[in-house]
Amino acid sequence: MSASREKIMRGVGVSPGIAIGRALVVARNPVQVPYRPLSNVSQAEQEAKRFQAALAATKQELTAARDQMGGALADYSYIIEAHLAILQDRMISQRTLDLIKTQKINAEWALGLAENEAKQVFENVQDEYIRSRFSDVAYVTELLLRHLSGQNHNQLSEIREKVVVVAHDLSPADTTLMDLDWIMGFVTDMGGPTSHTAIMAQAKAIPAVVGLERVSQEVAGGDFVIVDGSGGVLVINPEEETLHQYRDKQEAYELYAQEILAQAHLSAETIDGRRLDVGANIELAEEVGSVLTYGAESIGLYRTEFLYVSQKTLPTEEELLANFRTVAERMERRPVCIRTLDIGGDKFASTLELAPEINPALGLRAIRYCLRERGLFKTQLRAILRASAYGQVRVMFPLISGVGELLQAKEVLEEVKQELRARGHPFDAKMKVGIMIEVPSAVAIADLLAEHVDFFSIGTNDLIQYSLAIDRVNEAVAHLYQPMHPAVLRMVRQVVTAGHAAGISVAMCGEMAGDVRAVPLLVGLGLDGLSMNALAIPRVKQVLRLCAAQSWRDLARHAMSYATAAEVKRFVDQELVRHFGAMFAPAPGGAAAG
Repeated sequence: MSASREKIMRGVGVSPGIAIGRALVVARNPVQVPYRPLSNVSQAEQEAKRFQAALAATKQELTAARDQMGGALADYSYIIEAHLAILQDRMISQRTLDLIKTQKINAEWALGLAENEAKQVFENVQDEYIRSRFSDVAYVTELLLRHLSGQNHNQLSEIREKVVVVAHDLSPADTTLMDLDWIMGFVTDMGGPTSHTAIMAQAKAIPAVVGLERVSQEVAGGDFVIVDGSGGVLVINPEEETLHQYRDKQEAYELYAQEILAQAHLSAETIDGRRLDVGANIELAEEVGSVLTYGAESIGLYRTEFLYVSQKTLPTEEELLANFRTVAERMERRPVCIRTLDIGGDKFASTLELAPEINPALGLRAIRYCLRERGLFKTQLRAILRASAYGQVRVMFPLISGVGELLQAKEVLEEVKQELRARGHPFDAKMKVGIMIEVPSAVAIADLLAEHVDFFSIGTNDLIQYSLAIDRVNEAVAHLYQPMHPAVLRMVRQVVTAGHAAGISVAMCGEMAGDVRAVPLLVGLGLDGLSMNALAIPRVKQVLRLCAAQSWRDLARHAMSYATAAEVKRFVDQELVRHFGAMFAPAPGGAAAG
């Protein structure tokens, strides 16, 4: 009897569904970067011209890729626009030219030095989303290197059979080279929930697992593989029994996906009449189309940081207004909650200069930064207020740690209202004002803060990190990042209690809100709304419609009696299986279902 060749790898499931088929491994060997010193100014000038030619060729390639992004991918052309912006940014283009001339070195080596300098800047950024965007810089650098070396052939355009694409990483430009009708699934070494592979896979409803680290080396071309984009599992050369289990699961998932998407626009109301607002978190205006497709009732969190870090100059009031107005109008009077800037000055590709900080997470960022840079803050507030004339817009201040900060922010908001009245610009004078609850001090004085706002939104991502002293991107301690930690649950309950006592609504907009296994517990704790990645909305709404709020209040009360996160999670999982059966049963190979 031959030994089993089956191997299971676990990563991050970023686009749900099951794909079963042969693997195509995209071989993209690293470009060798030679070091070649230049002997005189004339050689440096020739090398600069060679680099400028590579810039032009790369721009042409990216522009062509952008222009080919039609259909379901049309709304995502902004990603390639960002790559084009990076290509022209001084951080890469001008810095490389400067290094060629000042150090008299070849273009490839100078480009590598410029990339390393940019990498150091991104590594010092605390915001996880912004830090992850260094992958865009690395991708543009690779394109330039391939044009410099003449290695720009791409096998993706030659795919003419049904395959699962296995790669180190994929970009939006790569997807334009493929005929996506032949692609059953994506599997990559790199990436996370906000990576471009994730975004593209979600746009085309292609199962995908990313962050597998060595999958492009572990899988051979032609290997039979199973991609479980729901459970974040890849099975290489599965045994017959495993294959049979996953074929059954694939069939069940496809029927289930059709059913919940058809019901996505039903209200999020429990069987005993408790109504919750289920909204979406977005980064860009272009996401509104998919948000509505998946049944969002609001935009619970519009992160505005990309508008600031994606260009070389700060956005103007008119540019911000055009963006916010587009979102407000496309949401057709549904609530749109715009969070003011939640990054520090170290993230801007502008002339703003601040001293480097040892710990940016605890430094001058978010509302602290905005209160220091009043001109920048007022520009954004004017745009938000003016957008409120076109829809149900709300504003939300991040990282509020005390009443004093909140009152200062509201004072600036009132000043801006007076300015707009003087200029004759219409706006909603009663626009709702809320805050993010994401630091322990805000939890402790939630009753005091509630007196000054119209709503709370709990940002669990930061709240968990600050409360448990965990940096979840630090592999040594990431396992301690536990949303169901009793301390986290008690803080949620305290904020809900304080908010409701003051007569204001309390929602949650962190990743925990989109975790379908946490939803009954969050309902039981009394939250009024949940905002999440759009893909999670249909299933969360389905679970809400199948449960009774009173049952989940009992579940929450029982869960709060446990002393450890492991005990809470085990109890909640048991209750979910008892209430919902197979929907929450363990999947083949031990992966969680859904």
